[in-house]
Amino acid sequence: MATGQVINKLPSLPPYPEMILKAIEALNEENGSNKSSISKYIESTYGGLPQGHKALLNVHLAKMRDSGVLVFWKNNYTKRDPTAPPRRGRGRPPKRKEPLPQGTVSSPSRPRGRPPKDPNEPPRPPKAKSSGGSGRPRGRPRKMAQPAGGFDGSPPSPVGVGSTGRPRGRPPKAKPILTEVGA
Repeated sequence: MATGQVINKLPSLPPYPEMILKAIEALNEENGSNKSSISKYIESTYGGLPQGHKALLNVHLAKMRDSGVLVFWKNNYTKRDPTAPPRRGRGRPPKRKEPLPQGTVSSPSRPRGRPPKDPNEPPRPPKAKSSGGSGRPRGRPRKMAQPAGGFDGSPPSPVGVGSTGRPRGRPPKAKPILTEVGA
C-alpha cells in the first residue's frame, strides 16, 4: 500500500436485526413502532449507514416477522411476547387433522389431474360418433325461413306490419288534443 493513500472505512455497524431490536426497545411505544420511526432511530444512532439502508431495513424486518422474532400488527412492529397466544389471521382457520392410530399405513394420495399417457402404448382409434338412434340431430331444430308470400299464401305484407294488420311492438302513446280556450 502507498503511504499517502487515505482509506474511507465505514465504522463497523452491528447487524441489522440487533439494531432493529434496540430501536424497538428504545422507542418503547405502546402499540409498537412503525417502519419509519425505526429507520429514523437507526439513522440518528448509528451514522454512516450503507447506501441501500431502506431496502436492507425492509428485508430484515420481513425476515424477522416471518421467523417470529417480531410481530407485525396494524402497521407496527413489536417484540414477540412469549406468554401471549398467537394472533389469528384472516379467514377461516384450517381444520384439525386427527392423528391416525398406531400401525396404520396411509396410502399415498392420488395426484391431481389426468394421468399421463404411456409412451409405449399404441394410440387408440378415435371413437365413432353414435347417434341417439332416432336419426335426428341433437338440439333444437333450426328455424325455417318464412316464405315470401307468408305461410298462408297471402301476398307479402309491408315491412313492420304482421299478418294481423297491426305493426309489431308497443303502440305509440296517445297525445291529448289541445284546444284553444277563449277569454
